[in-house]
Amino acid sequence: MKFFMLIVGFALAVFGGVSLVAYLNLLTVGYSLQNFLLFLVQRIETYMFAAGIFIIWIIVYFPMKRGNKRKKIKK
Repeated sequence: MKFFMLIVGFALAVFGGVSLVAYLNLLTVGYSLQNFLLFLVQRIETYMFAAGIFIIWIIVYFPMKRGNKRKKIKK
């Protein structure tokens, strides 16, 4: 499950990141920085990139627990 979520997060981050880099060409066309940022906020790829990074961060820094293994305390 953890590996699958890591792959999903990576795929979202790559797809969104590549699209965001491609959108940088709009700056050369004449978009101002403000118009460019407003355009990015309206695109689904921006949110896919953010979701992918967030999923990867969660998987790496908050590992899932494995079962209910308890250590037996000897008396």
